[in-house]
This record gives sequence, structure tokens and C-alpha cells, in this order.
Amino acid sequence: MTNQGGNRDTPPVLSAGLPVCVDLDGTLVRSDTLVDSVLAIARQRPQDLWRIPGWIAQGKAAFKRQVTSAVELDVEHLPYNLPLLEWLRQQAAEGRELYLATAADRALADRVAAHLGIFRGVLASDGATNLAGGNKLAAFRDSFASHFCYIGNARPDAEVLAACESPMVANPDSALVSAMRRAGTVPVAVFDDRTPRFKSWLKAIRLHQWAKNTLIFVPLLLAHAWNADNFASTFAGAVTAFLSFGLCASATYIINDLLDIEADRKHPRKRRRPFAAGDLSAISGAAMVVLMLTAGLALAIALPFIVSAAPGPYALAQPYRFLGWLILYTATTLTYSLYLKRKLLWDVFVLSGLYTIRILAGSGATGVPVSAWLAGFSVFFFLSLAFVKRFSELEGLQASGKMVPNGRGYFVSDLEQLRALGTGAAYAAVVVMTLYINNPESKLLYNHPIRLWLVVPVLLLWLSQVWMLASRGEMHDDPVVFAITDKRSLLLGVLMAAVIWWAL
Repeated sequence: MTNQGGNRDTPPVLSAGLPVCVDLDGTLVRSDTLVDSVLAIARQRPQDLWRIPGWIAQGKAAFKRQVTSAVELDVEHLPYNLPLLEWLRQQAAEGRELYLATAADRALADRVAAHLGIFRGVLASDGATNLAGGNKLAAFRDSFASHFCYIGNARPDAEVLAACESPMVANPDSALVSAMRRAGTVPVAVFDDRTPRFKSWLKAIRLHQWAKNTLIFVPLLLAHAWNADNFASTFAGAVTAFLSFGLCASATYIINDLLDIEADRKHPRKRRRPFAAGDLSAISGAAMVVLMLTAGLALAIALPFIVSAAPGPYALAQPYRFLGWLILYTATTLTYSLYLKRKLLWDVFVLSGLYTIRILAGSGATGVPVSAWLAGFSVFFFLSLAFVKRFSELEGLQASGKMVPNGRGYFVSDLEQLRALGTGAAYAAVVVMTLYINNPESKLLYNHPIRLWLVVPVLLLWLSQVWMLASRGEMHDDPVVFAITDKRSLLLGVLMAAVIWWAL
């Protein structure tokens, strides 16, 4: 919090008996509850989405009433502005009258007020009048004349802030800041708890998850394609495919986060995700989805012109195979996010399949074929990692003392079965690799295939370590994050790469 003098953490001085009116959306709560409610409809009652245009035609206040009636937001886990809420509680404890004044529908505002228990009264939209801007100012003047303090955050609050006795802002947007500057309105306090937007966007697109897309380079590397005449062109195609996959994957992560906002807010770690925490608006997230999907598909369409430009053994036979794999991946990911991730066992098989699709997409992007050995190994290897993910989530559920389903179709009692399935898949992957080493096909690519046997114990050690840590509850619920941050995993990865190089 910053006061009028620019000093942080110094509470503003208000005159005795001055009532404080605080806005809800973007102010007391860091998100827009109307948008949150529409997203809840998309998740819980998708059959009602077609009714939204008709509701909008009835007017803003009626639209808000219809949306609020269709779903019930969990007000307990809304992303409250904690510095502001703490200050309001202090004021309430000192006997100051507080009022929740919002353009949100009255039904939702009443529930928020009842949950917090600090407000003397509520002023809100009633289905006929949208309590924003001039309507809100008129309501204040009817109740308090000009003797009130108001806390807002957006451009429509500018005229109310200019008319009140002690204006305050919370996470103000740039339009409000400009309007207040033009009007000469100086806030007596600023409650700003926002995370820098650039940092929030990096977190929202989950840049670290792009590490999964390096699987696109696997066919190129395992075929030792760097000796081909058109390697530069083929490698450029793989890089283009990597970027295309990354953009589309990030778009699906944002879609998933938008639809899972309410569930994420109840999760001890996921509640800090940018959209759940209110660091980024859902509307900006939707715009970013459109932008990233468009860019990703554009790169996929352009890819054949990059790879097929140079002749060579890996020229594309089917120019748009990669585009097909990309569309399949995106559609499968969205289906997983919307439906399949809550279906027993379907979720882990789809997750493992998404990893394998990346390898097949790499083949489609470069023209390098994928052997049956690589396909078989990847199916079992990534199936084991998918089981690790679910096992770790259930282990965390058990550690928290919860024995109920976690929304994924699993019970804590399934832990032992998941461990058996996951470790079985892990060792099956190693068996596939040993069979490949002893197969004559390995001699086509390696001068010393016998040396590849040294990879086997290293891979066994890593997979065993992953499952041991998962059993102890020490595994991150995303094995990819673990693999790229764990020092032992990185060391073993370098060791395996060195052995493979030695076998060439």
C-alpha cells in the first residue's frame, strides 16, 4: 500500500465517521466475477452458452442477473486483494462503516459480503440498473451526499473518485490512472499487489513446458541426419515445428487454465497461476489464445516451403503431415482438458500418447521416418511418466489427509495399483531398448552398438529414482519439471548422451 505522500505501508488518515465504499471486481477481488461466472457456465453448463447472446440483448444488468443465476461462484476462494482486505478488516474492527459497492449482481455481492462479514451494507446491480459510473455515483449521493471514501480500479470509477472525499485505488488500470491525472484527482492510498505482467505471461504460457517439444528433434537426432546434404533445411524445419508446437501447446494451457479457474483456486499450488490469482484477466487470456493458435498454425502451413526447398534423403514426401499431427495434438489436448482428464486410465494413456505424437510430428516436419523400436520405447516410457504424474497427485492427496476423489477418477486406494502399472511400463521401455541393441538394425546407425548397453543401467537408475521419490512423496507432480530441474537427472541425461555419442 502507498499513501498520498508516496510512503509505502503507511495507512491513510480518514476523517472520523467517513464511510468507506469499495468496489468488487478488480478492486476487492483481483478478477472480474462476471467473466469468472461465464467461464463457470462454459465448464459446468456448456449447454447454456447459446443463451448468452439473448441475455446480453436484455441489457447489462439483466445479463449479469441471468449469469449469476445460472452458476454459483465459490466466493470463499476468490482472489482477494489481501493488502486491501487486511486494511478493511482493521477499519471494521475500529468501528468504521464499510459498504460493498459493485456493478456485479446483488445476489453475488450479498454472498461476498456474507462471507467476509465486514460490510454494513451492499449497493449492487439489481437486474434493472447497472450500478457503474454515473449510476453508482447517484446511489452514493442518495446515501452519503459527498461524504464518503471510495476505492476503485477502472475507468468507470473515475467520476466517482473525483466526487468523493477521500479517493483510493486498488490495482488501477492505465485508463483510470490517465483519467485521474487529467481530472487532478490524487488518491490518498494505492493498494497494489499485482505481479509484473511480463512475468505473469511467462508463467501463463508455461515456457518450461516447451521442453517437452524437444521430442520433435528426436527422429532427426536418432537417425544421425546431420550427415545429410540438406540437414540445414531439415533442421530449420524442426525448429519451425518446435515453435509451432510450443505456440499451440501454450494456447491449450491457457484454455485449460481459464476453464479450471475455480478448481485451481482451491489447489494449494495451482491457485497461484496467473488467471486463477487474477494477475491476468480472462479476456486477455482469450485474446492470447487466438493470437498463439493463429501464429502456430501459420508456421505449420509455412513449414513445407522451408524443408522442401532443398533436395536430399529427408525431403518431405507428404508436405502437410506435420500440420495434421499438430491439429491432432491440439484437438486431443483440448479434449483431454475438457473431458478425458477426469476419466479413469484414459487420462494417462492420452497423456503418454501426446508425448509420442510429438515424436511423430517431428518425423512429419523433417521427413525422417520413426522406427517401430522408437515408437515402442516411447509408448512405454511416457506411459510410465504419465502414471508418475497421477501417482504423485494422489500421494499429495493422501499426505493432506484427504481420502476422497481428486476429480481425476482416482481414489487414494488406487496408489498401489498405479505404482505397479507405472513401474511395469518403465521396465517394459527398457526391455524394448535392450531388444533394439541386439537387433541387426542397430548396426545400421551405430559402429559400436554393444556400447549402448551402458545406457541401460543409467536409464534403469533414473526410472527407479523417479518412482522411489514418488513413493516418498518427494516428486513434483509434473515429471518434466522434475527432469529439467533435478541435478541428478540432468547428470544422468548428459551421461546417456555421452554413451550414445561413444557408440557412433
